[in-house]
Amino acid sequence: MNLDLPDGGFFMPLFVKLRSGVQLDDALRDKVRACMRRTHSARHVPDKIYQVAAIPYTLNGKKMEVPVRRVLMGIPVDKAADRFAMSDVGSLDFFAHFAATQQEYPLGAGDR
Repeated sequence: MNLDLPDGGFFMPLFVKLRSGVQLDDALRDKVRACMRRTHSARHVPDKIYQVAAIPYTLNGKKMEVPVRRVLMGIPVDKAADRFAMSDVGSLDFFAHFAATQQEYPLGAGDR
């Protein structure tokens, strides 16, 4: 997911849900980056990789990429997504907390 920033830059985080018992450490981050560079291109290598407990999905099983992007840009969860259409209503809460506390990029697109 690429976040277009107000100054014309961008920040590309990768959020991963790992199998039970697996922790995201520097070795795994390096392995993911190397794999993405090898199988895609340097353009696809994320700036940062974060482990999450849940990836937001709709009730139909579609990843909620656009609502996540909107939340990461500072739009409140209730404006970014319909919680009644989500398979796990709390799965966007991590992203809202991340957006409110992160220091990686400036917020500017949202109605906080």
